[in-house]
Amino acid sequence: MKTTLRLSTAALLLAAPLAAAPLMETTAIHAQPDAATPAIGYLKAGTEPTAAANTTAPEGWMAIELPGPHEAYVSNNDFSKSLDIHPGAAIRLLPKADAPTLTTMQEGDKTEITGLRSGWTQIKLSKTIIGYIKIGGISSAPAPTMPLSPPVMAAGQSAPLVSSGTAAALPHTFQGMLVQTKRILLIGPRRDYEYQLNNTAGQRVAFLDVSKVLAAEKIEPYRDRFVTVSGVLRQTPDGKDLVIEVENLETQ
Repeated sequence: MKTTLRLSTAALLLAAPLAAAPLMETTAIHAQPDAATPAIGYLKAGTEPTAAANTTAPEGWMAIELPGPHEAYVSNNDFSKSLDIHPGAAIRLLPKADAPTLTTMQEGDKTEITGLRSGWTQIKLSKTIIGYIKIGGISSAPAPTMPLSPPVMAAGQSAPLVSSGTAAALPHTFQGMLVQTKRILLIGPRRDYEYQLNNTAGQRVAFLDVSKVLAAEKIEPYRDRFVTVSGVLRQTPDGKDLVIEVENLETQ
């Protein structure tokens, strides 16, 4: 009985994450144990990194745990029609195709849609990520370039963390310029959505489905004005664009 107790205690100690000694210098965190890969973050001098349990690292490196939530971006092309993020999709630090990859989407990962950028969706990822730090010095990798300001379409309220499979059903709040959708030719047919929300650069971030809140003739007071929109975000039937089913509309 005593032997069993000792073995169980030893197993718990081995499984528990170990706190390392405080870092002497600001240290880059890499997604892989390779100094040539872009840094995904930094630990300040004096920080005590938490060693990742059950994760080995090459000599000269240490695997550490980075608890969530993490703010990141996913290409709109990596969403299904039901707004599920495809497994294996790259989750990046910035809304750019060449931005460092924080991690990849796995089945069961918890995400929350928090905003929109042209061609990209901002998410909050509730997941502990494994990173690597080089022991005994500062990595030579340059710091990642972070955005100077929050996304134009950043959500004005947060919602409970949910799986990506149910994110489409959650209402969110977005801000932008409400404009009328342009037709290629004046004589051409109107698009499915007569209005859209633009960012400050004049780029469309989502179409607006206003059928649930206002008749078309009552939209004019909001046209070409900065507005706050509350509603459910989803993809268009062809999967090529985003649309917000508007539940509430206010001017600034």
